[in-house]
Amino acid sequence: MHQHPFSMFLKQLNILNFKNYEESSLEFSPRINCFAGNNGVGKTNILDAIHYLSLTKSYFNPVDTQNINYSKDFFVLEGKYVLDGVAENVFCGVQRNQGKKFKRNDKEYGKISEHIGLIPVVMISPGDSELILGGSEMRRRYIDSVISQYNRHYLEQLIRYNHVLQQRNSYLKMAAKSGIFDTTMIEMFDMQLIKCGEYIFEERKIFFSRLQPVFDQYYEFLSGGAELVQLKYESALFIESFADLLAHSIEKDKILQYTTSGIHKDDLSMEIYGLPIKKNGSQGQQKTLLVALKLAQYQFIHQIRSLYPILLLDDIFDKLDEKRVRQIITVVSELQNGQIFITDTHPQRLKGILAELEVDNKVYFIENNLFTTI
Repeated sequence: MHQHPFSMFLKQLNILNFKNYEESSLEFSPRINCFAGNNGVGKTNILDAIHYLSLTKSYFNPVDTQNINYSKDFFVLEGKYVLDGVAENVFCGVQRNQGKKFKRNDKEYGKISEHIGLIPVVMISPGDSELILGGSEMRRRYIDSVISQYNRHYLEQLIRYNHVLQQRNSYLKMAAKSGIFDTTMIEMFDMQLIKCGEYIFEERKIFFSRLQPVFDQYYEFLSGGAELVQLKYESALFIESFADLLAHSIEKDKILQYTTSGIHKDDLSMEIYGLPIKKNGSQGQQKTLLVALKLAQYQFIHQIRSLYPILLLDDIFDKLDEKRVRQIITVVSELQNGQIFITDTHPQRLKGILAELEVDNKVYFIENNLFTTI
């Protein structure tokens, strides 16, 4: 057993035709890396490339081919990592009309999803407000993406569940068209849904019970302990068994021609003083909640995996004032093995914070797709 947490960092990133970059190669500090430059120079795209190499997709744009540099036919991302002293190379290639390839140390994955969890990553970005303002699908996707980074079986069950759900929905549509309804078929789908769904429900419950206390600490730390904020996992499975749930909604399912209940309807409610923060929280409170949630996720993955995820802080000053940002960077930099990437429009502001911390760091200034170390 290691006496220290496992260390993991990205040493080098090679980019070819990804978003606004045609060809770039960057070397990083194992601790803190910053990208400064005006809006629109592509600072966030570097963070997104790092996210891609961890979670096999963009944080911002789910359509792979839309991340290819506009005049080209493919993009390639290559990350050279050090995982507990051992070199790990990750390759990601996307070609128009050809799909996506992922390789680890030159060996291609059978299924791309097998790569998820090797290099955990946490992104904090201005776009996160969608977690509060958007629909429940955004929040479910968030929960699933966190759990999948430390639990391979969960990801497999989730893929399976969604597959069966699609089949059940297609069957309901077909039965409505033909007017012939085969109960045995539905029972077969239900059995599979229940098996996967109950496992997913249990894992989500465990996740929330462990996340909440860590979240509370971070929220208090960031807000100065002022408000009462709560995360709540909402699922119909708290009220009745999945089998009963499906039995009770079958008539409704037949009419609407899709599966109206199940864990694919679960949600995460975020409340301030028992009221939805979406309507009752100020922008500052909402931003604080999101940062606390992501930092709790960061700490939580570390507790389970005993390695610190790579932390990506995109335009963090948009969310918090300088004092809070300094607090976060201080907290994370005190962790012996965490690697952080930060973007900001003011290089001097970052330099100021870093000057106070005696931590290895690298600051890049970006202009016209060129990187200069400052």
